[in-house]
Amino acid sequence: MAREQGLSPIEAAKLRERISMLKRTVGSEGGVGSQSGGRLGGPLDEEKNLFDSIRKSDPYYDLSPFQKKIFGYKLFHNRNLDFNPSLNLPTPQNYIIGAGDQLLIDVYGASQQSFDLTVTPEGRILVPNLGPIQVGGSSIEAATSRLKTSLGRIYSGLLGSNPNTFIQVRLGNIRSIQVSMVGELTKPGTYTLPSFATVFNGLFAAGGPNENGAFRNIQVYRDSRLVATVDIYEFLTKGEQSSNITLQDNDVIIVPPVVSRIEVTGPVRREGFFEVKPNETLADLAIFTGGFLPTAFKERLTVRRIENNSRKVIDVSSDKFGSFHPMDGDEILVGEALDRFSNRVQIEGAVMRAGEYSLDDGTLTVKGLLEKAQGLKPEAFTTRATLYRTSTDLTLAAESLDLQRILDGQSEDVVLKNEDLLFIPSRYDIQEEFYVKISGEVNLPGTYPFASSMTIGDLILRSGGLLQSATNSSIEIARRVRDPSSGKRAEIITLSINSTLALSEEEKRMPLMPFDHVFIRKSPGFEKEQLVRVMGEVVYPGDFAISSANDRISDVIRRAGGLNQFAYPKGANLIRRTVYYKDLSENEKKEMILRDIHSKLDPEKNRKGNEAESLLFERLSKKLAEIEDIKNQEEKLKAEKRLNQYFAMDSSFLDSAINKVRLKDQDLVGIDLEAILANPGGPEDLILQEGDIIQIPKQLQTVRMVGEVLMPTTARYAKNRGVRSYVSRAGGFTENARKSKTYVIYANGDARRTHSALVWKFYPKLEPGAEIVVPVKPERQRLTPAAWLGLASSLATIGILVQTIANNANSN
Repeated sequence: MAREQGLSPIEAAKLRERISMLKRTVGSEGGVGSQSGGRLGGPLDEEKNLFDSIRKSDPYYDLSPFQKKIFGYKLFHNRNLDFNPSLNLPTPQNYIIGAGDQLLIDVYGASQQSFDLTVTPEGRILVPNLGPIQVGGSSIEAATSRLKTSLGRIYSGLLGSNPNTFIQVRLGNIRSIQVSMVGELTKPGTYTLPSFATVFNGLFAAGGPNENGAFRNIQVYRDSRLVATVDIYEFLTKGEQSSNITLQDNDVIIVPPVVSRIEVTGPVRREGFFEVKPNETLADLAIFTGGFLPTAFKERLTVRRIENNSRKVIDVSSDKFGSFHPMDGDEILVGEALDRFSNRVQIEGAVMRAGEYSLDDGTLTVKGLLEKAQGLKPEAFTTRATLYRTSTDLTLAAESLDLQRILDGQSEDVVLKNEDLLFIPSRYDIQEEFYVKISGEVNLPGTYPFASSMTIGDLILRSGGLLQSATNSSIEIARRVRDPSSGKRAEIITLSINSTLALSEEEKRMPLMPFDHVFIRKSPGFEKEQLVRVMGEVVYPGDFAISSANDRISDVIRRAGGLNQFAYPKGANLIRRTVYYKDLSENEKKEMILRDIHSKLDPEKNRKGNEAESLLFERLSKKLAEIEDIKNQEEKLKAEKRLNQYFAMDSSFLDSAINKVRLKDQDLVGIDLEAILANPGGPEDLILQEGDIIQIPKQLQTVRMVGEVLMPTTARYAKNRGVRSYVSRAGGFTENARKSKTYVIYANGDARRTHSALVWKFYPKLEPGAEIVVPVKPERQRLTPAAWLGLASSLATIGILVQTIANNANSN
């Protein structure tokens, strides 16, 4: 939109930068809505303020694009420019005194006296003891001479060839004058100005010439006589103000309409509309435009002119700029230089200094261009280089060069032409990046850059060394197969290395190749400790390590000292991790251990350590910082993955209730601890797994009722009471209770349901700590009138069909 309104690309770019800056300012200062007049400022107010600030940031925001293009128009609309006359200056000797001026007369020397006098409307001042003296219409210099003569009658020292008394006349408060501003002005009228005011002061007060006003023929009339003609262009281009005379009371300034105005467009310092006089040429116009830009075509100008009711184009060569006279309405077009080079060659790729170079006198060769570019880089691929050339019809042509043979003098050097481009590729540009990978039991598995003569030991050191769980034997290398006819997918190489990573002959004979994948296996006998927890009524509750693969519940209960006298073995249960359990990863466990050690060595929290502890603390700090950086990167990737999953998830993923049941990370497993302790190793005695939690409660003495009962509660356990008895104690079943589906959950996690036979219901037997659950009846959808009508129609159709079949059978 800004470009459509006449803004140049540079001004549009500045406007965009200003908008961005103001948006940041509004965002930081206007984050909280301000309250004014009892109303909160909303987004519309902020947007209005933003664009109002952008608009007013331009000192000429109230001018139209056409007005901004008129040369000199901005002079009287610049808010940073003030033409008000300065009153803090010595009294001008040529100042014309008028009625209302305050004259300060100082007599000093042998005699001293001061007079403060005001000029009367008749142009006189009244000097005490001397009488009236006519000073109106006189300059300060003439009035001083007259006063000296008049005061000489009182102060004789003022006169003579060797005076000892002197006189000085100064202006105090100056008078105001009225000046009439007429013609093609922005705000014509009569203005009251200080008596020091000049023509420019009057023009500034009247807003300057308007769109149709002349800037080079402003006329000043005094007593019906033309006393000055002001050319504003003289001030704008040369700083000349000789015609900017001081105004007097009742002066008239006339701004006539413009007589001849032309437009200049193209790469010049100052585009726009310019006023020209009849005797001025294109050479004079260059002063107003500021001259050509470096990108301008200076040999010829194009002039569009209206002549004889039609348009015509005139070509003006540079040798006629001083004799060609523009006319009113001319449009002068300045062309741009061609965006082409006459002596350029380029070199790109694996050279020390790629870029553009001069063709010199046309004898530059490929070898010479390489010397200018300070030679090739070590990785340059010299077997083949490409010389791109621009044909005469501006199409692209390519020529292949054996650069090595040219440099060795075995092939003829190639002479370069204008706009040639020599491209020398790097070996790395034409081959895949070499790398090696390592997986398994190392500290930092991953992909690493390949280095020639690299061995497995070098790669292990690069990946942070072996873990304690790693084996130094049976290390596998998966190597790419370069013979497709062999039918192999990969070549598998197995070798061993020294446990101290000392370089062995076997390792030295087997260096790594690009794209090798090294697998470090776990030692067969290595196992990390696995913990289970025993909670509740045992002698030694806590965490226990699994000692063997077939450790059972009875074994860990025995190690815990057995049950104490308060234990209730029937209520014992086992909490076991499900497949959805998310344990800490190996890296997270490692980080936790490192942070624990780091915390113990922190001198701000613990005692000051020795040198070895300080070095260990620094190493751990560095490792933890690296781990934190890796975690931040992984968190970014996870955030992106979660966002993608959100858009791709199915409906069941959105159902939190289903998801909560389906993806439980722990399950309650019912166990019979009495049978386990009576028969250790039997079928009831489960083999333990990592993370198992065995809970043994105290003696339980209550039964709980939940679900569709009138008052869910907990009641004391009585041995001979059944389910109905306890439900009665909870107020009985509700109307929505589904009695036949009542079930009991026992303290050890087992559950049993109610069985039915005809009209009898057999409820489960209760034990201490049991929970009676009464489910709710499922909601049944009542048939609507439309459904009843459809059902009736279906039955009627079936009846008609049966009747028809019966009739057909009887007829046969």
